[in-house]
Amino acid sequence: MAFRREQPIEAASEKNSMKNFPTDFVWGAATSSHQIEGAWLEGGKGFSIWDAFAHTPGKIKNADTADIACDHYHRVEQDVKLMAASGLRAYRFSISWPRIQPSGRGKPNPQGLRFYSDLIDTLLAHNITPWVTLYHWDLPLALQLEYDGWLNPKLADFFAGYAAICFETFGDRVKHWLTLNEPWCCAVLGHSIGLHAPGRTSRDEPYLVGHTLLRAHAMAVEKYRSQFQPRQKGLIALSNNCDWREPLTDSDADKAAAQRALEFLLGWFTEPIFRGDYPAVMRERLGARLPHFTDAEKKLLKGSADFIGLNHYSTMYAAGPNVAEAGDPVHNHGDFAVDMGAILSSDPEWQKTDMGWNIVPWGFQKLLQWIDERYNSPSIYVTENGCATPDELKDGHVDDSRRIAYLDSYLNAAHEALQNKVNLKGYFAWSFMDNFEWAEGYSKRFGLHFVDYATGRRVPKASAKWYAEVIKRNGL
Repeated sequence: MAFRREQPIEAASEKNSMKNFPTDFVWGAATSSHQIEGAWLEGGKGFSIWDAFAHTPGKIKNADTADIACDHYHRVEQDVKLMAASGLRAYRFSISWPRIQPSGRGKPNPQGLRFYSDLIDTLLAHNITPWVTLYHWDLPLALQLEYDGWLNPKLADFFAGYAAICFETFGDRVKHWLTLNEPWCCAVLGHSIGLHAPGRTSRDEPYLVGHTLLRAHAMAVEKYRSQFQPRQKGLIALSNNCDWREPLTDSDADKAAAQRALEFLLGWFTEPIFRGDYPAVMRERLGARLPHFTDAEKKLLKGSADFIGLNHYSTMYAAGPNVAEAGDPVHNHGDFAVDMGAILSSDPEWQKTDMGWNIVPWGFQKLLQWIDERYNSPSIYVTENGCATPDELKDGHVDDSRRIAYLDSYLNAAHEALQNKVNLKGYFAWSFMDNFEWAEGYSKRFGLHFVDYATGRRVPKASAKWYAEVIKRNGL
């Protein structure tokens, strides 16, 4: 059986025609609290699981920590001015739960509330719409130590309480909410292969964690809709990560493996929200290892998103489990790959980012169309897309032409999806600036803006100027 080959989508620079996006299309960039804020012992903030994980020897490349990170906590005014200069219409950031509730429960920390309130006001003063993520992985450490973290069903109640504080405090100005960022990563990277905090390895824990995360999302949404949305008039959803899975060959086994992989990736945290329960294939393969929702929980979950938030970076081939294993164990996700019954691999001709992730824009288009067909043409916002490149500051400039090529090709793929009637409504580049890249520390740069970590200096890269022009003309 031969490998499948796909032709790359032609870059915009190779075409003469203008490719316009819808007039109300949302153009933004994204960050997360732990990756940029720093000030880990300031402003009344409590410890997070990532504070503990990063200070554990051997967990983070070069023993890096996010203690200072980009020092955004002290540079909000400067950073928002940079966003405005970059032409951003929207900015997606996350709130640090331990900065709001140092122990994960109880009365809120006034200094934490003030920090985010000031950030929101500053964004609005510069005509930038805030998009707020409530949880981007920095769980209060106290909840991990005292309750075993997301393994404990009580965490859903704690999260809903924290969310209500945020809705009450910021909801008069914030109209776009995301409850969770990439719960799949929390479950699999944090509890299956141990690459992320809290660094646990287990066959069964990922599904218990995922179950609590989904319940937490549903309970937070119920609080928002019943107590806040009628007067605040905002929208709420969550952001799921999903890369495309292309069948390795045209065989039925490989086509089924690719479909399973997508359902174990996106379907795991999307199917309960759109259909009230986990994908049938997960039930079939996992049996009693996959928890069950009560009827009341199913009712809360179904319809608990006003749109789909999608984080997308790459594509891999998927083959049935009868094919000899290919690729490295991290990309194949260890025991999780056994559960989903798919072996992942790459085309040797594909270019890769500095993270080793495949650059395959046609996979992005296919994923958008798969979501559109499977979930009845929902509104889709791409809440993250971008790439790491080995950027260097030379003579005050950063020429990241590889990032420009990546963004150009992926936005062309997005435009193709729009032409095919996919209801794509916005795009957030990851990331606004270089930052702490989790287990990779500061060794990988995803930013539109270069950060000199020794001085905190920010420098717009060539990609920031290119993206500003895309936003200005609303097209390619």
